[in-house]
Amino acid sequence: MSLSVMLVFLGAALIGMPLAFALGLGAVAGVLESGFPLNMLPTRMMNAVNAFPLMSIPFFVLAGELMLKAGIMERLIDLANAAIGRVRGGLGHVTVLAGMGLSTVSGAAVADASALGSTMLRPLERHYGRGFSAAVIAASANLGPIIPPSGAMIVYAYMAGSTVSVGGLFLSGVIPGLLLVLGMLTMCSVIAHARGLPLTGEAFSARRVLSELRRSFIVLMMPVVVIGGTVGGAFTATEGSAVAVVYALAVGFLVTRRLRLADLPEAIGATVVTTAVVGAMIAFASAVTYMLTIDLFPQKLAAWLKGITTDPLTFMALVAVVLVVVGCFLESNAAYIMLVPLLHPIAVDYGVDPLHFGFLFVFNLVIGMLTPPVGVVLFVVCGLARMPVGEIARHVWPFVAFLYGLLGACMLVPGLVLWLPRAAGF
Repeated sequence: MSLSVMLVFLGAALIGMPLAFALGLGAVAGVLESGFPLNMLPTRMMNAVNAFPLMSIPFFVLAGELMLKAGIMERLIDLANAAIGRVRGGLGHVTVLAGMGLSTVSGAAVADASALGSTMLRPLERHYGRGFSAAVIAASANLGPIIPPSGAMIVYAYMAGSTVSVGGLFLSGVIPGLLLVLGMLTMCSVIAHARGLPLTGEAFSARRVLSELRRSFIVLMMPVVVIGGTVGGAFTATEGSAVAVVYALAVGFLVTRRLRLADLPEAIGATVVTTAVVGAMIAFASAVTYMLTIDLFPQKLAAWLKGITTDPLTFMALVAVVLVVVGCFLESNAAYIMLVPLLHPIAVDYGVDPLHFGFLFVFNLVIGMLTPPVGVVLFVVCGLARMPVGEIARHVWPFVAFLYGLLGACMLVPGLVLWLPRAAGF
């Protein structure tokens, strides 16, 4: 039964059906083949989405929408410009730093790609050409799910169960996220010098940096308050997401004064659409997962993997290869929902640290958002830049290669991922 369910779902997804519908089709196939009572299916689907931790998803999405409408992009860009100074390819560096700042607010690569693209694409293109500009924006947007808060990490922690803490998973992304930023800045410098890109920006001034820091301080404090409160135990991740919304409203109405009551319906509408898509996938996937569970598919998969290797590092390498392929064809949320309940228990059985495996899983699928043919971030940036996916893929591959290199480093050196969570008691 499990094979037919997987084939129906994967076949539907690969031929381009909406992911929620593909999951539903897989669930129906499993129900019809197993004889499972149809009247129990709505109950299982409702129970899957009726979970307190999942409330954090719409709140974080709404907080990101509100902060963007509050005009934080301008402040982040001004701060990044002041910090970079006048260097070759300086606008590329500014885009990376702006992406880092934006990632601490939105936690979603697609939202960051849209915000960065609409703000930075034209200035970048004017100085550096369309291909390099689009690639830098796409790579910078991918910082969103790695640097906390991260919507992807929330979904992973929920699907993995009690063995993974959202706060611990958030902290696991801090050091790799900073390494990503440093690596991308270095790559921008190397590419700029190799291609002879022009100098951009104003001369560095410590006074200007301090001025922009004071101006942006209240915005930069949002992740400190939300993540610090979550890690410190002041509130749960779900409560922290509600705090983020209140903080975003206060910043928009009282600090930047760019947020208007007329902006709220649009922000809420975008939040509803995003949450509905994720919720539908979780509901349908719960039925598919249940079909696989009653057929003992996880146990069969574990036995098959252990027949190949008993070494935890080799197991993680095999999973990484599988996720590379999955990331090329499936949207990341669908992959979390389908694969985490299957692979996470097996990783624990292999003795792999749950936080370590969780971060590697998320990081791997985040990279998949930059790889064709189903690289969601690539499609967003291509739409904004009005260029084909193949062209942007030619320019983005050095960043993808660096991302996979860092993924390998995090796999071989667990301390890069686990040191900060362990220091915080996770």
